[in-house]
Amino acid sequence: MKDKEFDQRFDNGEDITSYLDMEKSRRVNQAVKQVKVDFPVWVVDGLDNQAKRLGITRQSLVKMWVADRLERMSYGGMQVKPHDEV
Repeated sequence: MKDKEFDQRFDNGEDITSYLDMEKSRRVNQAVKQVKVDFPVWVVDGLDNQAKRLGITRQSLVKMWVADRLERMSYGGMQVKPHDEV
């Protein structure tokens, strides 16, 4: 299939998964680097309360909030790029 036809099918909302080689697919910008952050006890307690309320782990909450803040800051003129951009 030609690129133009593939793009047209995608733009029309057609299912294009049968045309993709999922064995070679990868998510970009998903490398992980571990960091250590020290928080005051009251911050950890607050994170735990919010994580419990949302039914997620503390780590997931922190990752979600930090990614959200970085994305919002990037649209305000900062040079930080959202996590899903190439």
